[in-house]
Amino acid sequence: MSTETDIRPLGWGRFVLQFVSVVIVYLAASVPAVLVFGESNTGYLLSVFMSMVAALLVAWAWLQRDGALAEAWNLKVPREWPRASGVALGGTAAIFAIFVAGGAAVEALGFEPVDVELVMQFVTESPLSLALWIVLVAWLAAGLGEELLWRGFLLDRLMRLPGISGRLWIAIVIQAGLFGLPHIYQGWGGVLVTGTIGLLLGWLRVVARWNLWPLVFAHAAVDTIMMGLGYASVQGWIEAS
Repeated sequence: MSTETDIRPLGWGRFVLQFVSVVIVYLAASVPAVLVFGESNTGYLLSVFMSMVAALLVAWAWLQRDGALAEAWNLKVPREWPRASGVALGGTAAIFAIFVAGGAAVEALGFEPVDVELVMQFVTESPLSLALWIVLVAWLAAGLGEELLWRGFLLDRLMRLPGISGRLWIAIVIQAGLFGLPHIYQGWGGVLVTGTIGLLLGWLRVVARWNLWPLVFAHAAVDTIMMGLGYASVQGWIEAS
């Protein structure tokens, strides 16, 4: 593991270059699948997955170059399994509660209901579709990928910036806001709910002693539950809320 003196100093200009390059690659990599397969289940599924893979490759290259890979992407086996499991299970319950309570809260504030229909119409097409979305999106792109990207790469970069270094909560709030914005397709209510979840996940990384595995599990577990409930509702196994 790198020592602090081995890590290249990060200024605002270098941070902007790194962040923008990751965003550009993410957006560019999302296009080919849709061009080839159209706005179909396959097109969107591969678009989400490939864009995350591309973004992570660029983020990995920056972290590796700066000597910060081990700190930013701490995926070591947790030494304290009871603690790590508790963080993961508690995080899962807390995120699910934010989804439920947050959906009602944003409507009470006058925002449109959180709209996840775009994703759910594909997830619920068939058992195979459900399985593919759970594996490629819930666990790989969202659970593992988004935690590596947002609570890993971005949070690490923010905490090294002049003016933010040593002010952990400022970094957590900024990453939460940036995490929420890409969910604008769910409406502003979705941005607020997701941003709130980003705050929780940022705090959970501290609680997890900077290990990412509890966050990955919690994030992926919630997405899996939501997809499973959506499928069960379409099948008539449970009553839609």
